[in-house]
Amino acid sequence: MATLLSAEQLEQSPRGAREIEVPAPTAWPFVLAFGFTLMFTGLLTSASVTILGTVLAVAGCVGWFREVFPHEHEVMVPIVPEDLSVTTERRVVERLPVAADQLRAWLPVHTYPVSAGVKGGLAGSVAMAVLACAYGVIKAGSIWYPINLLAAVVYAQSLKLGPAQLNSFHADSFAIAVVLHGLVSTLVGLLYGAMLPMFARRPIVLGGLIAPALWSGLLYTMLGLVNPMLASRIDWIWFIASQIAFGVVAGLVVIRHSRMPTRENVAFALRAGIEAPGIISPRENGEKRS
Repeated sequence: MATLLSAEQLEQSPRGAREIEVPAPTAWPFVLAFGFTLMFTGLLTSASVTILGTVLAVAGCVGWFREVFPHEHEVMVPIVPEDLSVTTERRVVERLPVAADQLRAWLPVHTYPVSAGVKGGLAGSVAMAVLACAYGVIKAGSIWYPINLLAAVVYAQSLKLGPAQLNSFHADSFAIAVVLHGLVSTLVGLLYGAMLPMFARRPIVLGGLIAPALWSGLLYTMLGLVNPMLASRIDWIWFIASQIAFGVVAGLVVIRHSRMPTRENVAFALRAGIEAPGIISPRENGEKRS
């Protein structure tokens, strides 16, 4: 791939230097990465996949090291001069407005309080539970079926129950499902409260469609590898519908609250936004140095 230089830089360089040395292209890093991928995939499939991954990983390491030791392999690339000219059709320079008493710009400038995320998570958990229980009554014939499946995420004994026992009430499974459902819903609600201010134009699209789709796809892939038996018992259409219901309800509850300015100057505060240097007048800067 040719290297583009401006005419001014080319004139400043030696006249005879029309080529530069760059590291030679190599495919060994891809072989090494593919080998490590097969090594860990073999933990969930078979030992032969792990052996193949180990062989590829060792070959990738050896091949990659031979590219740089004892001497780095390099190729000569011709220099292609290019006249760069920056043009614009704008007549006015747009500037980011900064508050007079704000020394640093922290994005987002406003966020929702923690209570809004907690309320949104709890409201979304109720909506998701209603759809899940409706699925249990309509499809499985018992309201306890989805509850026992949820408990099976951390309580593997629930999967060993027969069809009749999965449709019956179990106090231990019910307690585990309630605690797990409430904890995860609260954490996701807090995440919604922190992320929705960054998408002020279409918050429900993010919370009600994009996030549930990504979350459902991730769970579908993970459960298919980690716990295929549990994945086979889940109706994924109802699961996605319940996730969308959670996202829409949680998002609506969160955005109904008033946003508050971010406390960027609080000591020992956990900063989760994107920080950038603000505008400091030379006079203030001189006073601070003195």
